Amino acid sequence: MKEGWPALVRQWKGALGKYGYVLLVIGVGALLLLWPGGGETETVSVQESGTYFDLEEFEARLEKALSHIEGAGEVSVVLTLESDGRQVLAQDRDTDGAGGGTSTTVTVGRGGGTEEVVPLQTFTPDFRGALVICPGGGEAQVRLRLVEAVSAVTGLGSDRISICTGNP
Repeated sequence: MKEGWPALVRQWKGALGKYGYVLLVIGVGALLLLWPGGGETETVSVQESGTYFDLEEFEARLEKALSHIEGAGEVSVVLTLESDGRQVLAQDRDTDGAGGGTSTTVTVGRGGGTEEVVPLQTFTPDFRGALVICPGGGEAQVRLRLVEAVSAVTGLGSDRISICTGNP
């Protein structure tokens, strides 16, 4: 039995030397087939959410800021939107070899059992126009300051901002 063992080792060494590369390729192939997941995962951005912009809160903040302009008095603001702001959210798409797959939104745990979505891009709302009503709106200097302030905050041109005199 002692003499048979070294002969067997020599025989295996000969086979490994002759077929070593073939066995290596077969081993790597088997490892790739057993790799967890078995498919591809990529991050895509397809889901949109448009519920994060609060128009009333924005108008209230703008009213408070415009009321501090000298000569304007108490200000009331009405804004109209062309389109709401929105977010593009990150998603994981798992595809199998046949081209099918599933898509799920990526979330991040924030502790305490809460999770938040992962935004990739945030779009600001597009404003259509603005109406500003204030007691000092009849004076040219006050009107100019109000138009410049509303334009700076909303991105609207002066042709889309209307300043009216009145009590808000």
